[in-house]
Amino acid sequence: MEYLHTMVRVSDLNASLDFYCQQLGLIETHRKESERGRFTLVFLAAPSQAEAAAQTQSPLLELTYNWDTETYSGGRNFGHLAFRVDDIYLLCQQLQDNGVTINRPPRDGHMAFVRSPDGISIELLQKGEPLSPAEPWISQPNVGEW
Repeated sequence: MEYLHTMVRVSDLNASLDFYCQQLGLIETHRKESERGRFTLVFLAAPSQAEAAAQTQSPLLELTYNWDTETYSGGRNFGHLAFRVDDIYLLCQQLQDNGVTINRPPRDGHMAFVRSPDGISIELLQKGEPLSPAEPWISQPNVGEW
């Protein structure tokens, strides 16, 4: 058995690509558009895995954009996507500076949660050992659901 991808339905492809690529730093490996099926699939990978993922088609995040308007629910009951990051404080600051709410701040220097534009819970985990607890994160409360 081999893990291939996680599929997430998105309601605004441009907003989702901005979040996952520009803000989280994932890289688009390929996409498929189906006029007949009226959908677009966009496959993303972590930067350090992008080259291998493009060749093996895994591990990937698949964004599914259905051209016809639908309302999606999910978010927390979906579970979450998890990404290991080099510097959780730096990434959380960059996300916050770009208007992303840090739902569960990295008070412990190890874990944080944010949400995508479609309400998908994203867990960020510090690579290696946790960073020393630091402000402003220690004092920040949880916001909303994560």
